[in-house]
Amino acid sequence: MSIFLISDLHLSPNRPEFIELAIDFLYNNMLEMTTLYILGDLFDIWIGDDIIDSAFSPLIRQLRQLKQCGVKTYLMAGNRDFMLWRDFAYYCGCFMLPDPTIVNLYGEQVLLMHGDSLCTNDIAYQRYRYWIRNKFLQRCFLCLPMRHRQNISDKIKQKNYEQKQHKSTMIMDVNYLEVNKALRLHEVKYLIHGHTHRPAIHNLTIDNESAYRIVLGDWDIKVSYLKCNSYEFNLIACGVGDDQQILKFH
Repeated sequence: MSIFLISDLHLSPNRPEFIELAIDFLYNNMLEMTTLYILGDLFDIWIGDDIIDSAFSPLIRQLRQLKQCGVKTYLMAGNRDFMLWRDFAYYCGCFMLPDPTIVNLYGEQVLLMHGDSLCTNDIAYQRYRYWIRNKFLQRCFLCLPMRHRQNISDKIKQKNYEQKQHKSTMIMDVNYLEVNKALRLHEVKYLIHGHTHRPAIHNLTIDNESAYRIVLGDWDIKVSYLKCNSYEFNLIACGVGDDQQILKFH
């Protein structure tokens, strides 16, 4: 039996094949899962728990089936689906996780994050992130009619896309000092996050002790996930080298 961690599926009604891919993944691994962590950006866009596209109905049914089979599923909001709230999680039989959060994996304390808060070199994005995570502004947004929410979301998405074309990959990656700070603050030696779409297992040294940063992959090409059991982390993702795929847990 294993714990699975995924992120950055970016599911959208415009790409039904990826919704089907996610459903197949959950179904095929259901009997091996004890716990599933979804660390943000399950959806490419989310404008409120009160508006759920019918294209996601099969996925919701599959998530409910996980619960019926005894699998605990945890959801964390990302930078794309930051309006994902507890109502949707409850509807799917899942639990919402704050970002960041610490969990116990086989006796080890592990810090889970979406990862965008670590990208502090991107000052403009961090300013944007501060406002979109404001609960008062989110509640105001939810009071708007669906078409207004959609228009605002489309404009934000387009602006972010345009800005991204002019940013270097270094700016959009994590700040390593911020990573070290997070590990020290939470007093852990394992950090798992998504967001950057650069799957790998990184060996770190924090205060002369070994630490590890595990980056989950996105699903833009194929399924990507981290499989964790009592003896190892196994990162299955496109483009991951053999030296960055497996980490012995103890």
